[in-house]
Amino acid sequence: MAESWDGNLDSGSRSDESYRDSLHVEPIYDAFLCPLTKEVMRNPVTIENGQTFEREAIEKWFRECRDSGKRPTCPLTQKELKSTDLNPSIALRNTIEEWTKRNDSVQLDKACRILSPGSPEVDVLQALNHIAHICQKSRSNKHVVRNAKLIPMIAEMLKHGSTKVRIKALETLRIVAEGDDDNKDVIAAGDTIRTIVKFLSHEHSQEREEAVSLLYELSKSELLCEKIGGVGGAILILVGMASSKSENISTVEKADKTLQNLEKCEKNVRQMAENGRLQPLLTLLLEGSADTQLSMASYLGELVLSNDVKVFVAQTAGSALVDVMKSGSKQAREATLKALNQISSYEASAKILIQAGILPPLVKDLFTVGINQLPMRLKEVSATVLANIVSSGADFESIPLDQDHRTLVSEDIVHNLLHLISNTGPAIECKLLQILVGLTSSSTTFMNIVAAIKSSGATISLIQFVEAPQRDVRMASIKLLHNISPDMGQELADAFRGTAGQLSSLINVIAENNGISEEQADAVGLLANLPERDSDLTRRLLDEGAFKIVVSKVTSIRQGITRGGGRFVTPFLEGLVKVLSRLTYILEGQPEIIALAREYNLGALFTDLLQMNGLDNVQTVSAQALQNLSKQSRHLTRIPVVPEPGFCCTIFPCLGNPPVINGLCRVHHGFCSVKDSFCLLEGRAVEKLVACLDHANVKVIEAALSALCTLLDDGVDIEQGVSVLDDADGIKPILEILRENCTETLKQQAVWAVERILRKEEIAYEISGDQNVGTALVDAFRHGDYRTRQIAERALKHVDKLPNFSGVFPKMG
Repeated sequence: MAESWDGNLDSGSRSDESYRDSLHVEPIYDAFLCPLTKEVMRNPVTIENGQTFEREAIEKWFRECRDSGKRPTCPLTQKELKSTDLNPSIALRNTIEEWTKRNDSVQLDKACRILSPGSPEVDVLQALNHIAHICQKSRSNKHVVRNAKLIPMIAEMLKHGSTKVRIKALETLRIVAEGDDDNKDVIAAGDTIRTIVKFLSHEHSQEREEAVSLLYELSKSELLCEKIGGVGGAILILVGMASSKSENISTVEKADKTLQNLEKCEKNVRQMAENGRLQPLLTLLLEGSADTQLSMASYLGELVLSNDVKVFVAQTAGSALVDVMKSGSKQAREATLKALNQISSYEASAKILIQAGILPPLVKDLFTVGINQLPMRLKEVSATVLANIVSSGADFESIPLDQDHRTLVSEDIVHNLLHLISNTGPAIECKLLQILVGLTSSSTTFMNIVAAIKSSGATISLIQFVEAPQRDVRMASIKLLHNISPDMGQELADAFRGTAGQLSSLINVIAENNGISEEQADAVGLLANLPERDSDLTRRLLDEGAFKIVVSKVTSIRQGITRGGGRFVTPFLEGLVKVLSRLTYILEGQPEIIALAREYNLGALFTDLLQMNGLDNVQTVSAQALQNLSKQSRHLTRIPVVPEPGFCCTIFPCLGNPPVINGLCRVHHGFCSVKDSFCLLEGRAVEKLVACLDHANVKVIEAALSALCTLLDDGVDIEQGVSVLDDADGIKPILEILRENCTETLKQQAVWAVERILRKEEIAYEISGDQNVGTALVDAFRHGDYRTRQIAERALKHVDKLPNFSGVFPKMG
């Protein structure tokens, strides 16, 4: 007997003969086998000497003879043949087909009994192998397998405990499904597809490979695409496999091809987009029918996209989306706007949209009124997209919106925005305010927006939003007002003084105790930029309890009580300190303000803040506040009362010497303290101010020097002030400032201070030998303004660089 067809059974399985015997298979007759292939013939043919072969095998033999230059011979007798004609052996072929059918029928019947969970693994594997072999022989056999109800049995083997069985079941189902939609439908019945998808996550790589190959075959049926995509996680896993670096190439390719087939279903395309495979959605967006394009644009607006994907979408579909904005229906524009809202929220993708021409249709949609205007809910989306675009930081001055070359920062465009803000609902108000926030955050467009706001007279209407009940509107309003406050401080101060409620709302924001927010930093920064010498505004703040809140906040930050805030802590503290310093600008002749400064111990507080290295603005404002406080020290120091000399003193003059009073301030000649008279000396601020003279920031140096100069002012003991500076090692850095090529303001301050210092003879004598000081004073004398030249002249006299009878300038009082 010859070998069975089943030559590919696993090693260790039963012998072919015993397997055939167990299935009661008819024996294979030698006449059925091709002498060349040793396999059962399907298309037997006879050559001229009567020998029979498989057509394909004998044709190959003849070709080899011809290619080697030999005459054709019989493979069995090796005798030359006169002819290579082949005669079909129809009778033998019919006999073989009848035998095959009987054989297959018996074995399929046996397979039906074997394919059950309790059967031995080796029997199940042999049955699956036989079914696969039968299906591969002819397509009609696949119908036989289906009619025999074997497909559900094979599918049941996917749950078998043996890995070999599961792999073989997957392979067999694939063979059964190939080219047969009816069989695919039977496989897809029930929960089989869900089971197949589970194999995609199995650890065994061969299981994954067979599962994805089976899904690829099933996905060729358009009817099954939706069902495959409907299995939870199927598309996500396939997308992961298609982009995997660890799977073998075949698995990756099959996963990718499966996804390509699944793209026939729009639901699947949406899932792919949701899981990062955007190209199918974009293809439909660009090439699909009008309804499909609308559907894809709408869904694109619902997706949460990573920044890289936003850039990819903008590059791929940005121009098409902009075209829809220009000429599409309202329904199409609505879907497109939602998509653009997503894409524009990243700076790089927003810039791509600008290049695609997004600005003109956006602005047109915002400002169009009448029958063609968009509904307000869509204007809100337009405003949101425009706010996103503006935050990209593009050069909006150079991007024309129309044939008149107007831009987003043209005065009438800004006026239209301001008008729209005042005539819409909270949602769009917020977005329009954010547009102005973006434009005022850029140094290139800031002045255009400020000028337009001033010319429109919209200041009062803008500050009204500070009281808005909607938090996002209020935040955007405060941010905008903070941005414009450096150039509109007086206008804003006037507006706040002329209205009720807004100032209180700002203070309430600052007073919140939920960490430190951006809104708080903006609110206090806005107040900090208002003119500090506006006494009426300061009193309004006082009446609202602002300074008590500010002191509390500063103390909490300094003591580490306030937690959180991140990047907003520094601007918040800077704003607080500047607001608090307002009190020091209105001390003159204001007992209640002086009392408040004493209550809050501002002298000690600003001295403490002076030490916050790294916070230049805090140090600058603190030094300025100390200057203001120190100017009041000579008025606030408590001068001791000396009793009038008695009768005895007139008789005995020696008894009339004034009594020695201990504890007097050297500079102010009274009883001083940092709390009550704000004395720099008593507050130990002199050394800290001197340390600031070596600061890298010129503004800090200017403020510190100005504060130290109060110790040399008229009305105090200048000589003792010089001594105090000398004791604090402050004279050398002042001379260094004079010698350096610094700012004009610093030079004027240094000349003034040095002239006062040189009034002390021993110091003047010591410095007179310093040629650099003399050169610096001569330079100031030659090139300074009128007042500086006067002061430099007097300083040069102190060091004998000019004769005392020189009368270049009249004496100063």
